[in-house]
Amino acid sequence: MNPILQQIFSNFDVIYFACMLIIGLCILIIFTFIAINFIDANKDRTRKNKKSFVETGTMTLFFILFYLVIRFNVGIIRYGEINLRLTLLILGTLVIIFGTYINIQGRLVLGKNWANQIKIYKKHYLVTEYPYNLVRHPLYASLIWMFYAASLIYLNWLAFLLNTFIFVPMMILRAKQEEKLLRIQFKEYSEYQRKVGMFFPRI
Repeated sequence: MNPILQQIFSNFDVIYFACMLIIGLCILIIFTFIAINFIDANKDRTRKNKKSFVETGTMTLFFILFYLVIRFNVGIIRYGEINLRLTLLILGTLVIIFGTYINIQGRLVLGKNWANQIKIYKKHYLVTEYPYNLVRHPLYASLIWMFYAASLIYLNWLAFLLNTFIFVPMMILRAKQEEKLLRIQFKEYSEYQRKVGMFFPRI
């Protein structure tokens, strides 16, 4: 093999390994904060609530399915162009880092308003500060971005389709269920909806 190509492939392996460590750490951080959310869940009585099948349990099941698809290379695209693979690897990892930051920041800002099921607490307040001024549902949006990034990192078309046709519709359903209660509770919510995108920032 050409020495230059050999060096590139060798560097790719090192970069790939580093990116896998970073991605694993990001996943661990998010699951840690989810556990903290459950431990620190608001004990106030709820003013309004609605059961939804889209909650932490079903999201975790989707994550396991998504992981298995990638782990066993189901739907992988065999593409050997090293420059493209390296570019997608680095860009995808950066998206996952940013998604993790937005997810954790969103949880910290949401604070006691967080709930596994859809709830409006007695002391509930409308959160519109960053990152909620970027997207209305940063917790869901960040996961969507991260799943898309992972499908590019691993060049997996099935993972991309699973996110598009299963996870995104699940998040839309959950977000709309939440927003129905929020519009009733907060008169200003409709204006907030108009200004801020659901999962992607509005220009």
